[in-house]
Amino acid sequence: MNLPTEVFGEVVVVHSPEELGGEQAERFEEFLLGQERKRVVLDLDGTEMLDSLGLTALLNVQEALRALGGELKLATANASNRKILEITRLDRQLEVFESVVDAVKSFH
Repeated sequence: MNLPTEVFGEVVVVHSPEELGGEQAERFEEFLLGQERKRVVLDLDGTEMLDSLGLTALLNVQEALRALGGELKLATANASNRKILEITRLDRQLEVFESVVDAVKSFH
């Protein structure tokens, strides 16, 4: 899996795939954990389909990054994705921001 990324100092921004779940979840985790930087912002605005395996992948990545002294933060203005995170209460376990800029700034 190869996803678009941007680097802002010690933070890497990863733009999520259109579909996050199913068979992509494991490769998605590997991609995020394979980043050189351990402070990661995931931009979910491009994700059209987010299922339980995708949500589990987010939690797995968060746990692994924290063990390495890092952190995963989410950025999305997508109302559907925000609702999914709210309903599953993942918005209480992962920090969710309206914009990538706000998420990146929160690391400083």
